[in-house]
Amino acid sequence: MLNNIGITQIYVLDQDQALDFYVGKLGLEVRSDADLGFMRWLTVAVPGTDREILLEKPGPPALSEETAAEVRALLTKGASGGTLFFRCDDAYKTHAELKEKGVELPEEPEDRGYGIDFGLRDPFGNNIRIGWVRQS
Repeated sequence: MLNNIGITQIYVLDQDQALDFYVGKLGLEVRSDADLGFMRWLTVAVPGTDREILLEKPGPPALSEETAAEVRALLTKGASGGTLFFRCDDAYKTHAELKEKGVELPEEPEDRGYGIDFGLRDPFGNNIRIGWVRQS
């Protein structure tokens, strides 16, 4: 039986720019960075956790060039279909720290009943939510 999710994948248009954002601004750490010849296998993770995020450039071998072009177009519109949800201990403090690092933050933290969170997009259009969740 299944017991965990090990890797979640999102598309990015530039893996070096993705590293700058996810590691340099959000504080994740690199877990894998390997040139497989046909693709660069690049994963990051929240320090101290075991779930990784694959920062994949749309293209072969997973996608044809035609499909990859469609994915890139959807991604830049913010219509890639997925959202990364990160938890933190203090949404207000995390928001302020990210703002200091130059992250574009279109939302202020807001109490939504289940907790306090805010949303943003990475440099490629992927949706991200960051927040503190009340424990019942």
